[in-house]
Amino acid sequence: MRKKLLIGLTLIFSISLSAQDTNESVVVLELFTSQGCSSCPPADELLDNIKKKHKDQNVFVLSYHVDYWNRLGWKDPFSTAEYSDYQRAYAQQFNSRSIYTPQLVVNGSEHFTGSNEYKAENALQKYSKSKAGNTLVIKDIERKTAAIMFDYEIKGSSFDNVILALVVSQRITDISRGENRNRTLKNTNIVANRIVKKENSGSISMGIPDWISEKDELSVIAYTQDTSLKTTGAVRVGI
Repeated sequence: MRKKLLIGLTLIFSISLSAQDTNESVVVLELFTSQGCSSCPPADELLDNIKKKHKDQNVFVLSYHVDYWNRLGWKDPFSTAEYSDYQRAYAQQFNSRSIYTPQLVVNGSEHFTGSNEYKAENALQKYSKSKAGNTLVIKDIERKTAAIMFDYEIKGSSFDNVILALVVSQRITDISRGENRNRTLKNTNIVANRIVKKENSGSISMGIPDWISEKDELSVIAYTQDTSLKTTGAVRVGI
């Protein structure tokens, strides 16, 4: 009986938090990666190092696992076709004829091979000097067994859309097939679910995928984009 009660427990708490105001900088790094790609582990490691190094700054990292590597022997459990389509939207903005992994997109403004530490450091320095155009607030978070619910509000200059991402802090996976067979991989800030909105405020109910456990450290990362997918603001709230 005690076990059943624990499983059915709903966690409710309220947070009102903004990561920055319009006088502060924001840097969002989106890594398009796959557990089936042999070139991706160094990029996954670099993203983890950036997360640790800049944990007290307005630097937000996300791992988007694409699905087009799944046919080569290993199905990435975190991958979705939606994230591959999101990467294709960036390719269109960058006038790129193809998509690739590992690809690191910084503030929706530039991209390069995700394992390139030199370019990543230069981009961090560059965009840490720019000012955010939007302030984001996430509040009244409620975690239930199958969903995360919260309210959001956006202030500041105009924007085209806001991405609201449910993120898992890290996962360690033993790979048995594909290009990374017999390797143990660590992935950081895995995007487990995402919702895209146009409105400057609203209430969100976001499903929790079955592969997430009670032991996983979760957060919500929200960021605004203009019509060309350039980042204009961001916030992170731990759950």
